[in-house]
Amino acid sequence: MQTSRHSLGSRPRIGIPVRLSSSSDPDPRVAEANDLFDYIVELVRDGGGEPVLLGAAPAAGEPADAELKALDGVVLPGGGDLDPRLYGEEQGAVCYDVNPAQDALDVAVARHSIDAGLPVLGICRGHQLLNVLHGGTLVQDMAAGSVVHNDPSPVHGAGPWAWHEVRVQPGTKVAALYGNSDGVTVKIASGHHQAVDRVADGLLVTAVAEDGTIEALEDPERWMASVQWHPEALELAAEERLAPFRAFVEVCRVRKQG
Repeated sequence: MQTSRHSLGSRPRIGIPVRLSSSSDPDPRVAEANDLFDYIVELVRDGGGEPVLLGAAPAAGEPADAELKALDGVVLPGGGDLDPRLYGEEQGAVCYDVNPAQDALDVAVARHSIDAGLPVLGICRGHQLLNVLHGGTLVQDMAAGSVVHNDPSPVHGAGPWAWHEVRVQPGTKVAALYGNSDGVTVKIASGHHQAVDRVADGLLVTAVAEDGTIEALEDPERWMASVQWHPEALELAAEERLAPFRAFVEVCRVRKQG
């Protein structure tokens, strides 16, 4: 990993809500999600940011206001499934690690970030959360007869991923994260059984997989973007992993200095 040239005092403070489920959970996906959370924290730090881990306040069930007001940006990471009641559906048997405390924490952080005009980057669950918060819905299980089925042929590496490529639309925030505002093809690590179904009003779809999976969204009115894939996957080359986080930290730096 590369080390940022910026001193700690000049680093943008990037809030990341912690994962509340234990890695000792019998479902191995919980431990995997916790590992990915740790990778995101490292990449934010190596990209020049100061990660601020946001936990739930004992009484309120959400971070303290002082913590949130000191932030310059937020990353919403992956994790277990959102409670389908958040988008008006009953929970199916396919859902895993549905955690009301995690939902409350992530929703509180996301809503504060949006209300405060902070730059927000959603990853996997974070991508789905942002769609739901804006009024969209999710496919509860892509393998259960859905018209959306994520079954690409591996094109890179090993690990717990399905690997494929997506073309990100030009002029978008996600394209800029990958260093080419004219549009870019990204090799992505997919590891999810849920996906965006109905896109919330006001959000733009900026990348779609060949199978129809909505891979990236953004808000045209503010700096808010999200991806379904995992840019933090260890199987990617170090620079590929770091680049989008470094670019997001720079977005937050500009806001901090502005």
